[in-house]
Amino acid sequence: GWFASAEDFARQRESTLIRCPLCDDAAIERRPSANVQVGRAAAPAVDHGEDRAESRKEVAVAGGDGHVLKLMRRLIAETENVGRAFPEEARKIHYEEAPKRGIRGQATSDEAEALRDEGIDFLSLPSALTRDLN
Repeated sequence: GWFASAEDFARQRESTLIRCPLCDDAAIERRPSANVQVGRAAAPAVDHGEDRAESRKEVAVAGGDGHVLKLMRRLIAETENVGRAFPEEARKIHYEEAPKRGIRGQATSDEAEALRDEGIDFLSLPSALTRDLN
């Protein structure tokens, strides 16, 4: 595992030393991992069906050697933060009233829905990733 013990994990979590690298959330839970013992026969695998497949998907998305996190950080670094002006700036770019460029910012649910209705494509990001990376 990644921690010396369950107690070590609990201590680090309580001290808020553990955070999600994608959303910066401190509400991290421990998932038991398989105990590997070299030289002993492995116990037969138990098929957990869809739950197991879903777990693999989560690992693929969250893990991936940090590729997702690197991509998100690059996206943040290479876009202009227009803040609350996001809907207005997105429209200007879409209708060619402003130079084409990558932007990021905030929009309410209603503003986001209106942009989609106008055919303006955008990607929603966790709010922790939208801050400037200085």
